[in-house]
Amino acid sequence: MHYLVVGLGNIGEEYASTRHNMGFMVLDAWAQASNAVFTTGRYGATAEVSYKGRKFTLLKPSTYMNLSGKAVNYWLQKLHIPRENLLVVVDDLAIPFGTIRLRQRGSDGGHNGLKSVDYCLASDDYARLRIGTGNGGFAEGHQVDFVLGELLLEEKRAMPELLDRAVECIKCYGTEGIGRAMTRFNQKSSRKANPSPDAPSSSDDQSRGPGE
Repeated sequence: MHYLVVGLGNIGEEYASTRHNMGFMVLDAWAQASNAVFTTGRYGATAEVSYKGRKFTLLKPSTYMNLSGKAVNYWLQKLHIPRENLLVVVDDLAIPFGTIRLRQRGSDGGHNGLKSVDYCLASDDYARLRIGTGNGGFAEGHQVDFVLGELLLEEKRAMPELLDRAVECIKCYGTEGIGRAMTRFNQKSSRKANPSPDAPSSSDDQSRGPGE
């Protein structure tokens, strides 16, 4: 069984440790733990990981967030992987930091990376793993500074455990099925949502730039 696991994020050092790169962070953690190395290819960087007889191709698109679907569609076709074996890992403002939510399908939730995937696949019928960031107290439409901001110190300290849990969820999804993985890992976090950082308000909305 072969799966394509896509982590959504933005390329470039300036985005590497921002909340919007949670998808990249999860894949990097898994690759590092498995001694897998990403190689640059068309529309993104890929690494191969095997676990309990399953093969996982990890993809970090190089298209920036709002064109992520081009990379997903290309690699699904190139590797002949059916859409039911696609899992997209994405940050989510709507759930608290430290919480992960696996879903079999769903709406884009206003996330431009998922919008692009939906558009290029002409479907929202694919699995997605949402990594909660909280919203930092920002009102809707004024969150670009938050998602493109770096994690707070407390959040950075919590990241290793969060990333490990996300990787374990993906492994369970691939080996035991999405239903079992949802039951095991879709638990509410005991952590409180992150406090609002001292950041200037922005008139930008989430559809502008590489941010959302």
